[in-house]
Amino acid sequence: MNDTLSLAKALIEQPSLSPHDHGCQALLCAELQKLGFVIEQMPFGAVSNFWARLGSHGPVLCFAGHTDVVPAGDSNDWLSEPFTPTIRDGRLYGRGAADMKGSLAAMITACRQFLAAHPRHNGSLAFLITSDEESIAIDGTRRVVEVLEARGEKITWCVVGEPSSTTLTGDVIKNGRRGSLNGILRVNGQLGHVAYPHLACNPIHAFLPALTELAAVEWDRGNAYFPPTSFQISNIHAGTGANNVIPGSMEALFNFRFSTEVTVGQLQQTTAAIFNKHYRDYQLDWQLSGNPFLTPEGRLVAAARDSIKEVMGITTLLSTGGGTSDGRFIAPTGAEVVELGPVNATIHKVNENIEVVELERLTAIYQLLLEKLLLT
Repeated sequence: MNDTLSLAKALIEQPSLSPHDHGCQALLCAELQKLGFVIEQMPFGAVSNFWARLGSHGPVLCFAGHTDVVPAGDSNDWLSEPFTPTIRDGRLYGRGAADMKGSLAAMITACRQFLAAHPRHNGSLAFLITSDEESIAIDGTRRVVEVLEARGEKITWCVVGEPSSTTLTGDVIKNGRRGSLNGILRVNGQLGHVAYPHLACNPIHAFLPALTELAAVEWDRGNAYFPPTSFQISNIHAGTGANNVIPGSMEALFNFRFSTEVTVGQLQQTTAAIFNKHYRDYQLDWQLSGNPFLTPEGRLVAAARDSIKEVMGITTLLSTGGGTSDGRFIAPTGAEVVELGPVNATIHKVNENIEVVELERLTAIYQLLLEKLLLT
């Protein structure tokens, strides 16, 4: 327990604002080298990544995560300095405590304890760590996976330390995530005076029926693992700021969070058909953040559930809710992927924190999971 807490505090002390690692990975690599892991640094641009492996045979159980954090905001709003780890009332405060430096520390301690108890075990242990999860996620896990795939190095099971729990450690684990598709729309009109609308073309008036129809579409009804696909308009901008000028253009941003019941192509085709029915003078660009992925119930999910049951005495729920994670880059390789981490109530917030006892619980859960998968 002291090892997990000490390492968590050392990581929190590093202001590793995405995509900069600020020395966190050096701390992790030093601990892994003591355990015999072979470390492979994989920097891309400003992003720090490493792949560490112990063993040369399969199956491969990989712990994955990130050392980067989101900005802390105004430090005056915090009860203590965001990068000065502080314990108050049994809770460890600091940016990254829950997302996800606490998980990383627990993973390292769990491996140390597992290897001390079971120096001879099946398969291999691995770590895939990046500093580009909270940012644009281009030069991080995505690039490392490309390298591993190119040389035929496969991950069998992957545990991502994202804060998946809701109110109690392990009450929820993520066995998949929805896909995320962004649309960037520009509608062209003609600038003019509001008193002379026949001499202008208002792009807002022209395109609102299309957006309204799009918002009313039932894309699918979801399935046993995923809720129905959702469409949301996140930004609309038009106008010069004057109340007597018809805008010459309108820009809108929208997002689909989609299930495995629909494809990217289907979303794009239906959207374009609706737009073209109402108005054709527009430009539409797409940005795919990630496809949906799902790990059905199997060895990894069962091992995670059983480990949580033994440590916490609760039955965990499977979920695919929330945003995206780096699991979306690992799952397409054929790996089973789950996200298992601490309570997420304070992530990205002022006074982010984790219960100190939760670090102990996570360490125990991760160690049991190792035993269930690599000793049988």
